Amino acid sequence: MAKRFLYYLSKYSRPTPLPNEKSLNFIIPIVILAIFGVIYLMSQKVYGDFSGFILIGIGAITTIYWVKVIKKMTKPIAGSKFTTRETEAKNWVYDLIKGDNQFVFVSEVPGPDDKIMVRLIDGILYVRGSGGFSKEVEIEGSNQMKIADFKYRNGVLTLRIS
Repeated sequence: MAKRFLYYLSKYSRPTPLPNEKSLNFIIPIVILAIFGVIYLMSQKVYGDFSGFILIGIGAITTIYWVKVIKKMTKPIAGSKFTTRETEAKNWVYDLIKGDNQFVFVSEVPGPDDKIMVRLIDGILYVRGSGGFSKEVEIEGSNQMKIADFKYRNGVLTLRIS
């Protein structure tokens, strides 16, 4: 069961890769050439009427618009409310107090008391709360230790590991 739990947590700890701007810069000229090809074919169907120029103008304006939209989609959003797990982990603060044969772990964890789950497996402390909150803390020298005391009050988790 421990290995399944480790896989479950590690499955969600990888950030999803964003599209590579270089690969999209390769696709955009191909799309532009394809659209200009369609515009050229449309202009060949019209026999010198003024409507041919109108169709070419509409096609060119549409092409310019969609190129701008695609470029906006490829730019990374600054100040996004969605962050990767690594950024969240840097913002999460905890205290680990080392004693003679014990550790005291104190941190803020979101959620009600019944949604808090804590595990100590192979020297790694797994803390889960509500709203997708999940953290891993490596505690050196705690391979043979267990969680002796668990307190959760007003959003603050206190563990005694011995």
